[in-house]
Amino acid sequence: MKIPENLHTLKVEAPEPHLWIVRFNRPEVLNALGTKTSEDLRTLFGPLAFTPGDLRCIILTGTGERAFSAGGDLKEREGMTDDAWRLQHAVIEEGAYALLNCAVPVIAAVNGIAYGGGCELALACDFIYAASTARFALPEVTRGIIPGAGGTQNLPRTIGERRAKEMILTGRAFSAQEALAWGMVNAVCEPAELMPRVLEVARTICRNAPIAVRQAKKTIHQGLQTDLTTGLLLEIQAYERPISTEDRREGVRAFNEKRPPEFKGR
Repeated sequence: MKIPENLHTLKVEAPEPHLWIVRFNRPEVLNALGTKTSEDLRTLFGPLAFTPGDLRCIILTGTGERAFSAGGDLKEREGMTDDAWRLQHAVIEEGAYALLNCAVPVIAAVNGIAYGGGCELALACDFIYAASTARFALPEVTRGIIPGAGGTQNLPRTIGERRAKEMILTGRAFSAQEALAWGMVNAVCEPAELMPRVLEVARTICRNAPIAVRQAKKTIHQGLQTDLTTGLLLEIQAYERPISTEDRREGVRAFNEKRPPEFKGR
């Protein structure tokens, strides 16, 4: 998969085959999310819903040590008309939904504060690793608005309705340790250990059969939106897809030959 060249606020690295590291790249404003950031998210992640190519895993993080993302750029929004605000928010939705619908696994490496839209984009990833110094918040009600990039839906699905109501309705910040205890964060690391730990997890995913990984991700995500019987039907439909692949045959052959498999994504 080729990295787009027309990105303004995201820095994308391909440190090794099948893996991208995507960084919010406005450290001078704590990686605040302006219109350009949402446009870049839409440009980068939009095609990955259906045409991920040879990409197998993505790490999403922030440039610098202070912030994953401080959320929406309120300076940019100063003086906006209602219509301009609505049009801008449509772009924000498109960027967030493109991330949420990415076919390949996306791991959030939260290296600092993740407030507002930054917290929502972390929640849009498949799972989260956080530095011990990270803090989270959905403070929109303190600004006269509400979370609008998936926060009111993804947070209660992650930490439960009552806890999510408390966090969203008060707008208070919470620590990485609290997020870990509530099941929002998978692991908390010392800041210097965060990226090495996430890279280790990403490499493990990249070594697995990519078609099977994508099918499993899709089934988990879609199955949680429905009842158990429908979810089981989705699982069987997804299970059928890898049966006829070379990777399925390679996986069985490698197991019987007692060697690591070499998956090709076909």
